Amino acid sequence: MTDSRKADPEAGEATAPSRGGRPLDPGRDEAIITATRRRLVLDGYSRMTIADIATDAGVSRPTVYRRWPGKLELTIEAIDYGLRAQRDAYPAGELADLPAPEALTEAVRRLDPCYYNPDAMVLMGNFMSETTRTPELLAIVLEHAVEPRLAHLEGVLADLQECGEVRPDIDRHTIATMCFGSYFAAFLRAEHDRSGLAEQVVSVLWPGIAVRR
Repeated sequence: MTDSRKADPEAGEATAPSRGGRPLDPGRDEAIITATRRRLVLDGYSRMTIADIATDAGVSRPTVYRRWPGKLELTIEAIDYGLRAQRDAYPAGELADLPAPEALTEAVRRLDPCYYNPDAMVLMGNFMSETTRTPELLAIVLEHAVEPRLAHLEGVLADLQECGEVRPDIDRHTIATMCFGSYFAAFLRAEHDRSGLAEQVVSVLWPGIAVRR
């Protein structure tokens, strides 16, 4: 992370140890992170305050600052928390054990920002709206929340190429971008039931990328 981060104006005289320090209370930490995730949805990053987060979590502001230097660091933790929870929610078993189209479908399903958090599209919109005010925030979202999902799908496509199921000349980067974008397009078109979107995308995509037998 760069040194361009702005000092948190709410911090006042509070001093905080490194984020690497031992958590004072894991349950309290989770309450703070959960409150942060909710405030990011309700208020957006710019309007969100440490005071509101502390109130929602039932702790004091110094308690928050003892664990995180400011709301940017807390937001990073909240993003990572969501990704860990999403991974924990994945079905048991390896994608390599599935038939090729099913493996690709599951990989596309995991691109869904709302896989774990139904409010994730609102969160993403709030993060994108911060581009001019807090440009480093969108870079963090890209690093922590976007690229890991896209890299996973590209990796599945590479595995399917290696085992001869998918053509060797496909553009994995563009395919992953298109699949990820389908969730945003469906959201903007007010398609509220997106539970079958991964299957629909793969049904259109598969004939064009599969090796002909």
